[in-house]
Amino acid sequence: MANTEEEYQQMQVYPPHVLYNSQSLHTVKFLSSSFAGAVAGVLGLENFLGFGFFAGSTLVTSLSIWLIRCQGRPKKYMLGGMWELANPGQDNLFSYILFWTLFYALVHGMCNPARD
Repeated sequence: MANTEEEYQQMQVYPPHVLYNSQSLHTVKFLSSSFAGAVAGVLGLENFLGFGFFAGSTLVTSLSIWLIRCQGRPKKYMLGGMWELANPGQDNLFSYILFWTLFYALVHGMCNPARD
């Protein structure tokens, strides 16, 4: 009976809305990870502190979306539910590292004239 209830819940989902929600979620996660990478670079975080900052920013972003936009019911808005909301995604990790190293080099790099 539970399988029938689950199928019924999935039939009520309108695919264009799910696609729009998924794209919006991807955009928010990308912008959040890019901004967090820039902040980590400016702060000069290195090694595990930087990756811990990424995990923390991903958690804060997921919780914010869960509380504010999904109102505590992520399964209503996306098929993956909480897993899709909390999954940082490989491309977001790479974006974080890209901005982290870029801003670290710009602020704390060896070619900084203020250090000479």
